[in-house]
Amino acid sequence: MSNTTPPMPDFPPPTPPATPKKSRTNAIIIGAAAAVIAAIVGTGIVVVQAQDDDSKPAATAESSAPTEAPATTVAEEPEPELEPSYVEVDPDSFTIELRTTDRQCFGSAGCNMTVEPKLTFVGDSTDIDPDAVYEITYEIRGGDSGPVIETAELSDQTSLNFMPTMLSTASAGSKLSVKITDVVAQGV
Repeated sequence: MSNTTPPMPDFPPPTPPATPKKSRTNAIIIGAAAAVIAAIVGTGIVVVQAQDDDSKPAATAESSAPTEAPATTVAEEPEPELEPSYVEVDPDSFTIELRTTDRQCFGSAGCNMTVEPKLTFVGDSTDIDPDAVYEITYEIRGGDSGPVIETAELSDQTSLNFMPTMLSTASAGSKLSVKITDVVAQGV
């Protein structure tokens, strides 16, 4: 076995033709510069339009760089709040009863009583204006001294303020009656 190697050629093997490499660095720099210019021009347009009180179109310098459409948002105007509507309160808007808180009877001489109004709104109390104060005038009949007129105040839709009423009756069997005669709204 012989170790024979082929003879060496007289010239070096041909090198493959070199492909020229294109530099992408320049394209990246130009693209970035164009994007920055477009952003500055777009921001300038938005700022000038926002500050333009005369509603004249803003003059802008033309750029040879491609520009992107500036992102703008339209500010939505809040819808005007509708004023809430409340029911009109009148004497028929309530029912009234008397609650006896104290009673002292003296045989045939009659009774001394303390009564308070028990009012109920007919409907939903949220339908009443919460900012108004309603003066509710009512008349109590059946006492020895004749009819007694009192006033209660309704505020915050459910808060009732009143003074207890003291009266005398002819006998223990006397019946008292009550009726709302007027309602006046204050602060409406």
